[in-house]
Amino acid sequence: MVRNLALITASILAFTACATSVAEAPDTETAVADANEADVAVMAAEPDVLKAWVDARAGTGEPVHWVSDGGIYAYPSGEKLFGMIGFDSSTVIWPDDPNEKVIHLTRKTFAYTDAETGEVLTEYNGQPVVPIAYPYQMIEYRYENGRIYGDVTQGVGDRVQKIISEDGIAARQIGDTWAFTAAVFLDFPLPNGAQYEAWENYDFFINPEGSVEEPHQMSWQRYGALPAWAGGEQAIYHLLSHRVESQDEFPTQLLIWAQENKPEWLTPPMSLEEIEAIQAGDQASGFGN
Repeated sequence: MVRNLALITASILAFTACATSVAEAPDTETAVADANEADVAVMAAEPDVLKAWVDARAGTGEPVHWVSDGGIYAYPSGEKLFGMIGFDSSTVIWPDDPNEKVIHLTRKTFAYTDAETGEVLTEYNGQPVVPIAYPYQMIEYRYENGRIYGDVTQGVGDRVQKIISEDGIAARQIGDTWAFTAAVFLDFPLPNGAQYEAWENYDFFINPEGSVEEPHQMSWQRYGALPAWAGGEQAIYHLLSHRVESQDEFPTQLLIWAQENKPEWLTPPMSLEEIEAIQAGDQASGFGN
């Protein structure tokens, strides 16, 4: 079973507004009326939560990038095993019909680095080190019953799969900062007969423009198995990320590595037709099977 983008969407401000209306009501009938009015106001405003999330995560049409830096640690000792650097490139397709899903197009890649020197690894103990690389992910966002959901389509050829979001993304306000939390519980079979199990958690912090130098921030944690070349033991992953608007804002090491090894990833997929070509393994798309 896959439980993706978990937790209930809740606004602290909305809860406070409803609670205040009831507390100040002089009688039950007035309290119910005030609470109903507050509910209507909250329901009318909540779609703005979806827009705030998508605008921050995927931009408003022009490509944006989230650059990441972090490490991988042995569990339970805490020994640092590797570093990681990487990024994703994203854009969004807003529908003309507000009842249709918002489509987020992205691709992402991450390299493993030496725990001490920070240099990108190409081999480890005589084994080739392969970067993590998704040629695309298509995320379809919807807003239902007070929650944000994101269904993820990924894969190529006969391995195209759609991961349905079951529980949604939690949206909260901490002062004037939006916090979006997506917990991902992964449990599904692999083609080789093994079972893939992992837990991941994404915390995005969206600060008001101009309040801090990097208003779009994210912390990611993962508990799961290392790749086979690294031994396959359970480990803790942690990355810190922030959004940049162009390649010029990439850290130098990351940009050089991407230009030399993953140049296609520096731009997101720009259309559904491009996604279909990748899924079909069209060599002309730059991404084969």
